[in-house]
Amino acid sequence: MLGFKTHSGSAAILDRDHVDTDQIIPKQFLKKIDKAGYGEFLFFDWRYHSDGTENKDFELNSSEARKSSILITGKNFGCGSSREHAPWALKDYGFHVIIAESFGDIFFNNCVKNGILPIRLTKEEIRNLQSERAGNLVRALMIDLERQTVNNEKGEVFSFEFDPYWKKMLLNGWDEISITLQQEASIKKYEDERIVNG
Repeated sequence: MLGFKTHSGSAAILDRDHVDTDQIIPKQFLKKIDKAGYGEFLFFDWRYHSDGTENKDFELNSSEARKSSILITGKNFGCGSSREHAPWALKDYGFHVIIAESFGDIFFNNCVKNGILPIRLTKEEIRNLQSERAGNLVRALMIDLERQTVNNEKGEVFSFEFDPYWKKMLLNGWDEISITLQQEASIKKYEDERIVNG
């Protein structure tokens, strides 16, 4: 996993609260065993009509939102079941950052473990970011994880809190396996001693 330090990009707006993981990636698509290929099914029931045609009224189907790498949404994003496929789909679609008023706890942790930065801002701060929208897009945001800031085109700076442990993990591109492998020499020494004394 690549380390996350800064990210600049446009932000699509999904102005909805309580978006659950079944809406992010419906259950019928949870058949793959790897992380790739889920992006095409992201928000499937909202992006497409029942006959398979594209829903032109869905926010992320607007032409300006299609290539965004940041998602701005409402409160309690990622609630519901604990499926890790939800952040897989978001990342495969191209989102690197999600800004919301609040997140489902398990979803938040799954995002960090998969290299997505979930940022909590207040409702007022999110409304302020959205005030710079052009259609369904905020054109230029710069995210700095080290400084824990979101900057917009006007030069405004929004600070966010982030757990120091998860911050270190994201900055270095580590997951739990990476942390374990840092102790590889100690693990091998322990195993060798067990064999000798076994």
